[in-house]
Amino acid sequence: MTAAPGQGQFRRLSVLIATSFVDMIGFSIVFPLLPFYTLRLHGSDFDVGLITAAFSAAQILSAPVWGRVSDRYGRRPALLIGLLASAAAYVVFGLANALWLLLASRFIQGAGGGTTGVAQAYVADTVKPGDRARALGWLSAATSAGVMLGPAIGSFAARINHEAPGFIAAALCLVNAGFAWRWLPESRVRDPNAPPRPRKPVWHAAWSVVRQPRGPVPRLVWIYAAGMLAFSALSSVLALYLGAEFGVTEKTIAPVFVYVATVGLLMRSLLLGPIVDRLGETWTMRTGTLVLIVGLLLYPQAHSWFALALVIPFVPIGTALLFPATTALISHNSDREELGTVMGVAQTFGGISRVVAPLLATFVFGHVGHVAPFYVAAAIVAMVGVLAFQIEPAAPVPTPATDTPAAGTPA
Repeated sequence: MTAAPGQGQFRRLSVLIATSFVDMIGFSIVFPLLPFYTLRLHGSDFDVGLITAAFSAAQILSAPVWGRVSDRYGRRPALLIGLLASAAAYVVFGLANALWLLLASRFIQGAGGGTTGVAQAYVADTVKPGDRARALGWLSAATSAGVMLGPAIGSFAARINHEAPGFIAAALCLVNAGFAWRWLPESRVRDPNAPPRPRKPVWHAAWSVVRQPRGPVPRLVWIYAAGMLAFSALSSVLALYLGAEFGVTEKTIAPVFVYVATVGLLMRSLLLGPIVDRLGETWTMRTGTLVLIVGLLLYPQAHSWFALALVIPFVPIGTALLFPATTALISHNSDREELGTVMGVAQTFGGISRVVAPLLATFVFGHVGHVAPFYVAAAIVAMVGVLAFQIEPAAPVPTPATDTPAAGTPA
């Protein structure tokens, strides 16, 4: 059985987790307020969707670029610049007195938020291969906790004035950047004697996913993207579905989302590690795919609150198993010199799923039927999930990550 990350690994990982947690608090402070700010500036429902989608659009474009920057110049500079970009975006959000400024703030924030793949590459640099799924689960648990806390801060800040949420989020990002500058060491250690290697174009890895979908890394990226599409589709129509079928309103929906977030948080922080230790990353990914499909298929069969309470955990459990295990497998199968770029490409395809899923799910919900989005999402995951059972469990690729502090790590 694989032990938990050692002291050196845990010290570096804990700083990254804390940084990601605070960063996600800032994101979730302003995100729930976007529709209200848009309408206050006389925007339409379409404007709400456009401004919301701007984040993912910018992230799609920026993620591989940030990955390449981190491969060439280091993970730490990329993460710090991303935090500062987010701080600037929140200031623009607080000062926005026109719709184009709100749109600009979301685009800037999305460009800065393209460093998610860099954070995952940081984990791959500093954590032993056998511990990566567990560590990535902790990282995603921290972001889930930030999502739970941020809206409460944003709602309270909005009572002060409409600028306060943006300014508070910006202040958190600046403090976070200072914390990371002081305590987050560089993880990308280069061999000074290694000969220079020719680099492929930054979008080469993305094109390879499309051109060679059955390759080791591309098929993992497709599995990740399909799971993200299903989860995003469910998130997009869940409130509409519960409103139509169970009479839920904006005043009563909060407990459902807290329930979903709590299940995901517990899975990622406490249960994922032991499950990976017992099943291995490949079977954890396969199990997550199956659980996600079952959860999507069961939603339309729940006709009472008790049945719904039993069905709801399937999706957060499935994604808690699927995403960290898949990301860890991507890191094992990637060239270390291109690791940041590949992680960025995975986030690009995940971002495309987050853009497509709301459009697809809401269209199907309105034109086909209330239960149809669940079946469509389950079918997509099932088709792409076949790839999960074509990946043979294998020993991780050895990496030089150890329990000794990386260069520049505080003692």
